[in-house]
Amino acid sequence: MNPKFILQFSYYYGIKVITRGPSYIIASLVTPLTLLFVVYILTAGKLVEFAIVGGMISLIASIGLQSAGDASFFRLQLRIQELYVASDVTPIDYMLAMTLSFLAFSIPGIVVYSLLGAYYGLYSLQTSAFMAFLIVMLIISTSAIAFIISGLIKHIRNIWGITSILSIIMTIIPPTFYPYVDLQGRLGTDGLIYLLSLSPATPAAISAQMVFGLMPWDNSMFGTMMAFLIGETIIYFAIAKFLTRWREV
Repeated sequence: MNPKFILQFSYYYGIKVITRGPSYIIASLVTPLTLLFVVYILTAGKLVEFAIVGGMISLIASIGLQSAGDASFFRLQLRIQELYVASDVTPIDYMLAMTLSFLAFSIPGIVVYSLLGAYYGLYSLQTSAFMAFLIVMLIISTSAIAFIISGLIKHIRNIWGITSILSIIMTIIPPTFYPYVDLQGRLGTDGLIYLLSLSPATPAAISAQMVFGLMPWDNSMFGTMMAFLIGETIIYFAIAKFLTRWREV
């Protein structure tokens, strides 16, 4: 592992982007904050806490998924993988550097949702620690999905439509802005929940709803969702590592 490269890359492509292009930060916040506003209006504030907790999850997951565009641009247009072939930078170093840069890029959104959560009294030491855990797992798993997508496409023009569709399917349709129990009983017992759990946002949102006290605690469901989230993170990252090969562009 090359910590120096990882930190320098993530600083330049994460922190510096915030100062160079603040409009990108606003763009990343538009969808989750708009949905938060819609949920607040349509439910007269009854589901606003779900939308705040889920909004954080949706924000991180969508940034991770949309990073497929950056990864594809680097691979297909800049040919950056060819640059690193002769260096001591490994695919793992590159993936971790990109992932950390996306996490850094998420900081403004994390601050906004943290302030909203604090205003509604959602955060304690326990819930804050659990949300931090979810943020790390989500940025790793969704960035891995982004690398998988970027490793499979052949032309850069295809990536924008793919990421837009996936971002909606994997961050909006899952129970990020509404109670997960609304899905139970569809496609059989918890069938739709398990289907949507292919997106890391689903197990993250369901477990968060229980930890934050928005839904009754269910040991079985919580354990299942944690197994999904951790297992998906490992599997997606392993697949992404296999597809991120320096010599194949």
